[in-house]
Amino acid sequence: MKSRLIASLVVGAALVLGTSGCSLIAAHATTYEYTPGEGANVPDESGPLLVRNALIVANSEGTEGNFIAAIVNNTTETYVLHIDFADDVTEQIIVPAGTVKSLGENADPLFIRGLNAAPGSTLTASFQSGDGVTSVISVPVLNGDLEYLAPFAP
Repeated sequence: MKSRLIASLVVGAALVLGTSGCSLIAAHATTYEYTPGEGANVPDESGPLLVRNALIVANSEGTEGNFIAAIVNNTTETYVLHIDFADDVTEQIIVPAGTVKSLGENADPLFIRGLNAAPGSTLTASFQSGDGVTSVISVPVLNGDLEYLAPFAP
C-alpha cells in the first residue's frame, strides 16, 4: 500500500514537471522587447524623445523616399530630434512638450533625396535628442505596394 502511494506521488510529480518544466528554464517570449510593426523603434537612451515605428517608403528604384515615424515627447520641455541618414542626409525635427509628432499623420513625412536604398533593404540612421547618446539603427525601406503605405510612396 505504501509503495502504491509513493509510486502515485512519483508519477504525479513527473507529470507536473513534464508539463510545466519548460517554463522553468526556457526564456519567456513576452519578456523580449521588439517592434511589432514593420518599422523600427529607436532605443530610449537616444534622449527624451521616443521614436517609434520608423520606416522609409521609397520609390521602386530606391532613389528617394519618405521617412515616417511617431516621435513622442512625454516631457515638459520642447526638444529637437537630430537624425543622420547615410550619405550625409541630416534632418532636425522640433517636438513640443507633451506631444506626439507623427510624420505621415499629423505632420508631413521627411522627404529624402538621394536615398540609395532599394525597397526590401535597410538604411543606417542615427538618432539623438536632448543629452541622450546617439543611437544607430537600421531603418526598413519599404515600397508603396501595401494599401496603407501607398500614399507615402514618392
